Amino acid sequence: MKGLFVTGTGTDIGKTYVSAAIARYLRKKDLNLAYYKAAVSGAKSVKTSDAGFVHDSADLLQDENTLLSYLYQRPLSPHLAARLENRFASMEKIKEAFGSLKQCYDYVLSEGAGGIICPVVYEDNKKIMYEDIIKELNLPCVVVADAGLGTINHTVLTVFYLKEHGIKVQGVILNNFEPGNIMHEDNLVMVEKITQNKVIAVVYKNSMELVMRYKNMEDYFDECK
Repeated sequence: MKGLFVTGTGTDIGKTYVSAAIARYLRKKDLNLAYYKAAVSGAKSVKTSDAGFVHDSADLLQDENTLLSYLYQRPLSPHLAARLENRFASMEKIKEAFGSLKQCYDYVLSEGAGGIICPVVYEDNKKIMYEDIIKELNLPCVVVADAGLGTINHTVLTVFYLKEHGIKVQGVILNNFEPGNIMHEDNLVMVEKITQNKVIAVVYKNSMELVMRYKNMEDYFDECK
């Protein structure tokens, strides 16, 4: 079984759009693909959630009930939404849900919420961060970042944090990238130089398709384990 975890430099930088692009890319390779998100907030149903968007965008055959484990209606960080709804995530349930997908699919694409330092549960007697989930699921990580102003700082800090916590970073994907934009082009170069990780793909502005940057990395996602 192969898989990948998609995190980002923050909220609203396009993790879900890029996750959908990755899912479509992998579906073209005839992979039996599943998507999983441990906790989603700010949606009234699975269908209207980020998970539902990826499911429909990539034409996944997966049962919608297996796309996520926790759905919160309030548009807040999962830990706060869980506290207000008095319904807290369990690592055991997350591992069980993910494990079931591992048994049935060739590849599982998982997505986080917000940035990497996003609490899923943060109570006095129990804490679950997304870094904990990534480690428990034993997945490598790809970082989604916006191509615009500020991305060098945001991306470098995110990659550094992941590495410091023992999480393998497969690479970076820049969203809203504009070819020929001198700032975007320089941001790409600087992110690669400072993080020592490749920007493996970009997604052009107003597009939802991955543009792979390295011919010898065409099978990049297939190599994730």
